[in-house]
Amino acid sequence: MSSQDDAFAAGLQVRRDMFGPAGADKQIEAATEFTRPMQDLVTRYCFGEIWDREPLDRKTRSMLTLAMLTVLNRPNQLRTHVRGAIQNGVSKEEIREVLLHAMIYAGVPAGVDSILNAQDVLKEMGLE
Repeated sequence: MSSQDDAFAAGLQVRRDMFGPAGADKQIEAATEFTRPMQDLVTRYCFGEIWDREPLDRKTRSMLTLAMLTVLNRPNQLRTHVRGAIQNGVSKEEIREVLLHAMIYAGVPAGVDSILNAQDVLKEMGLE
């Protein structure tokens, strides 16, 4: 098995841990000829090579990711990563504080949107 295969397998496991087997596998299975290279890159590089690097743990990476997605104003990815953050041990109070902190640097509109999107996900998860 090549190191790329190892990274893909590791990345798929991280995605399964964070988003559940159905959520992770659904993304891979739904890939088309056009989107397959993107799914491969995300699984192999993003999750397989970055998310399990030392010394940052997944909880810390989740909090950083939520802050960056707020700054970039990426609500769909933020909603997905709120679920992953919960799985990685981030409490809803910590999510709120990360988003409030990001709001100061990203701007109030981006922060408000992120908080409202996070609240919707937390409600869907039965946590709000």
